[in-house]
Amino acid sequence: MIERFALMLILLAVGYVAFWLFKRHNLQQASEQATQDPLLMDAPINRATIVYFTTPGCIPCQTQQQPALSRLQAAIGDTINIIKVDASQDPEAAQRWGVMSAPTTFVLDSTGKALAVNYGFADENKLRQQLDIAV
Repeated sequence: MIERFALMLILLAVGYVAFWLFKRHNLQQASEQATQDPLLMDAPINRATIVYFTTPGCIPCQTQQQPALSRLQAAIGDTINIIKVDASQDPEAAQRWGVMSAPTTFVLDSTGKALAVNYGFADENKLRQQLDIAV
């Protein structure tokens, strides 16, 4: 019994480390290519940016993520850029950014460095905390 418990703890630890490394790799990849990415070319410079990947069939995107981003934009105003990307219309962008599911949000500081990535729904409070680091 103890062996199974120990094995389970080891597997959980390995899974956590693998996810952490994957997330770190995606942040590094996003930071390296953000300054040259066509998605960000038209965005006003010197502002924190949220890059939001969605798809037409993504129900959490429509019912949770989009309203949270709208509330955040209304509360903060024009001090941030929110760039919405339809991953089904632009699969190359999704691949460049390492997006594997929708919704996915990247929080970039004003220099384009990726500070956070959220796989799945991220509420406005979480995004605001991540943006506080960016400003």
